[in-house]
Amino acid sequence: MAKATAASAKRDRRHLRVRKKVQGTPARPRLVVFRSLKHIYAQLVDDSANRTIATVGDTDILTMKKTEKATEVGKRIAERAKAAGITQVVFDRAGYQYHGRVKAVAEGAREGGLEF
Repeated sequence: MAKATAASAKRDRRHLRVRKKVQGTPARPRLVVFRSLKHIYAQLVDDSANRTIATVGDTDILTMKKTEKATEVGKRIAERAKAAGITQVVFDRAGYQYHGRVKAVAEGAREGGLEF
C-alpha cells in the first residue's frame, strides 16, 4: 500500500481508527465534529439506527472569531440534544487533534449541559 502523504488522507486514516472504538447508541449518540477552513459543524449520530438526530453549523453565526463560533456551535448542539432528551454523548473528533476549534466545540457542549 502506498504511503498516505496528503493531510486529508492522513486524517481519514485517523478517523477510521477512532471510529473502530467509538459507537453511538440511542441513549448515548456520537457527537461528530467536522472542521473546514472557514466553518465548523457538529452533529449527533445514532449508529445503531443509522440516523442523524441533530445537526448545527456556524454558517449563520456572524461577527465572531472562529474559536468563538465553535464554542457557540457546541452550545447549540447541546440545546438540540436536550430538546431530544439526550444528556450523554460520545465525542468523535473525526481524526482532528483535540485542540483549537475542536476543543472549543467540546467545551461549548459541556457548558450547554452535555456529559462526555
